[in-house]
Amino acid sequence: MAQVTITINSREYAVACEDGQELRIIQLASLLDEKAKLITGGSTQVNENMLLAMVGLLLADELTESKKNPATKSTSLDEDSMQRIRKLDDNLAEQINSLTKKLNLLASEINLL
Repeated sequence: MAQVTITINSREYAVACEDGQELRIIQLASLLDEKAKLITGGSTQVNENMLLAMVGLLLADELTESKKNPATKSTSLDEDSMQRIRKLDDNLAEQINSLTKKLNLLASEINLL
């Protein structure tokens, strides 16, 4: 299992991925970073949970629009590619959940101060 460091909204995250998928993860992270910068206007002082939700909504909107407009679809993915995407998606979801738990714990500790 490989590991790659990605940067989103000026923050670095270590992400595990299948060997050989490092470049794809970096490309996907670049897309997320681009969307995050679009939302924040380049400001890094944004609630990460809210930013995650907004980037997700923006990408979901783009995906929904592309599904409505079949003429803009690229060639469909084979089953092997879809499985790899699902694994990556599951891995990213786990990492997001882990980061959310850590952020909530830190927020709780800050509130105790």
